[in-house]
Amino acid sequence: MGLFRTLSSAWFKSQGWKVTGEVPKGKYVVIAWPHTSNWDLPLTVGVSQSMGFKLHWVGKHTLFEGPAGIMFKALGGIPVVRSKRSNSVQAMADIITNWDGDMLLALAPEGTRSPVEYWKSGFYHIAKAANVGIVLGYLDYKTKTGGLGPVIDPSLGAKHVMDEARKFYAGKGGKFPENESPIRLREEATESEAEES
Repeated sequence: MGLFRTLSSAWFKSQGWKVTGEVPKGKYVVIAWPHTSNWDLPLTVGVSQSMGFKLHWVGKHTLFEGPAGIMFKALGGIPVVRSKRSNSVQAMADIITNWDGDMLLALAPEGTRSPVEYWKSGFYHIAKAANVGIVLGYLDYKTKTGGLGPVIDPSLGAKHVMDEARKFYAGKGGKFPENESPIRLREEATESEAEES
């Protein structure tokens, strides 16, 4: 993958992009934000290759069948068999826990390139179940900068995690800002109601 890293990093920089932040050692869930364009994936790969780390992601197992599966695995993909009966949060947490060595597992909480009312909370619950931190990954199309931000402890609660995310992502933007979703989780409202009762 040395040639791929060189080419990917060179392409990323040729587009006028630069990287910021430090790569943490250990196992983490990485928020992949924003998700407003098809360009987000290749640019995110460019960030990881330019910073010298392998970003992992999960996909339906059928995606990894045939010759394309070899490429997807080389790009950090991890096949997962999904079923209605499976506990996907625990399954993802187990992947992180049982992984040999450092791991940065990327999840896109917006879940779609169109605006949604709330982020999907899987990244938060997976991080809690695996007892790992959450890294704020980002692409800022305004400044053509991408990278890794601070690490947040999910045990401090959903509101704390999202307050830190809102603070960090403030002023940054996707390729199509009109497609960005509010940075919030349903769990925040639930926590507030529990505290008030």
